Amino acid sequence: MDVFRIEGPVRLSGEVSVKGAKNACLPIMAAAILGGGKSSLAPVPNLSDISVFSQLLEQLGCKVSRSPDGLLSVDSTVIDNQVGEYEIVRTMRASICILGPLLARCGRAEVSMPGGCAIGDRPINIHLRGLRELGAQIQLKNGYIIAEAPNGLVGKDIFLGGPFGSTVLGTANVLMAATLAKGRTTIESAACEPEIVNLADCLNTMGAKISGIGSPRLSIEGVKQLHPAEFQIIPDRIEAGTFMVAAAITQGELRLRHCRLDHLMAVVDRLRDIGVTVEPTTNGCVIAGNGPVKPADVTTQPYPGFPTDLQAQFMALLALAEGNSIIVEKIFPDRFMHVAELNRMAADLRKEGPAVVVAGVKKLIAAPVMASDLRASAALVLAGLAAEGTTTVNRVYHIDRGYEKIEQRLNPLGAKITRESV
Repeated sequence: MDVFRIEGPVRLSGEVSVKGAKNACLPIMAAAILGGGKSSLAPVPNLSDISVFSQLLEQLGCKVSRSPDGLLSVDSTVIDNQVGEYEIVRTMRASICILGPLLARCGRAEVSMPGGCAIGDRPINIHLRGLRELGAQIQLKNGYIIAEAPNGLVGKDIFLGGPFGSTVLGTANVLMAATLAKGRTTIESAACEPEIVNLADCLNTMGAKISGIGSPRLSIEGVKQLHPAEFQIIPDRIEAGTFMVAAAITQGELRLRHCRLDHLMAVVDRLRDIGVTVEPTTNGCVIAGNGPVKPADVTTQPYPGFPTDLQAQFMALLALAEGNSIIVEKIFPDRFMHVAELNRMAADLRKEGPAVVVAGVKKLIAAPVMASDLRASAALVLAGLAAEGTTTVNRVYHIDRGYEKIEQRLNPLGAKITRESV
């Protein structure tokens, strides 16, 4: 198992390119099932989650290949297995994305209940409710979801809202299934995230008829078949946001290339509010820290609100603010396993239900810490860059799920991160 040794404090300076969005790649890879041929996607990051999802598609009968320059091809000409096995699906929640396209194309899908990061309860009942509305017969047996539609799916008006707002993967699943349903489907309270927009645009490129893209109401006119496509993946807004916080927490200055500020307006608003400079460029932005940051109130919300996937990173930054901050988590109320680890580094954080009170400290102090999930691991790396001494981050396989070779990309900018096997 690998660990990171991080020497701090450091000041980051230089230029870094943002990779393709993992959270857009995975459902679009699943959408390739619907094309019945060879689809090509780029740029696709070299991540463990992408590798695992590729294995899942190969298990179904697809042929998956990728080139060093980030081009990934999925040939779904043959689908001779409709079962997503537990051993693969348990490692990654996005595996549930194969359910809708498998059901729509083959009339049957059997997928293990998904796993993923330990960030709280994330039920899939909304996915199943949406597919049932389209006419699927669904049962749960021995830890597997068995969905059948032997006579095909039929379009319907469907409400997909849940107790914490819209569901991104639920929207993706129902949207993909609806492209091949008979008649018109309307999805009300659809997720509006850029990753869903990217998926819908890809489906339209494959021959789907989707309107209302980017709004909470999607309209899908079912077609008889889709075809393969070549498609461009959007930049990863969460990776971009993480690099923004890296610049701020180290009082550095970074130029981000391939960054969509229009996907990060809530984050940019909070950064500017606490004193961080964010200047747009032709294809990205320049981020600069300007001394100690001010405190802030942050509430995570569905897009276009502040993303839950940047909550932990922002908490590490606000731990060094001059004053008290409050962070409220409204997407995954239990997503606070990084609080105890940041406190080991001399942060002053107090959890109060679905919120954390952050009392700013003058400095963080290095300590051995344990990554519990993907974004928590990123927060601990950021804290390590700013802390005095050598921080050891254990279980960095979490960070490899969402950040391609992060140490090799940060070290040329001034970081001192060493990967070691223990």
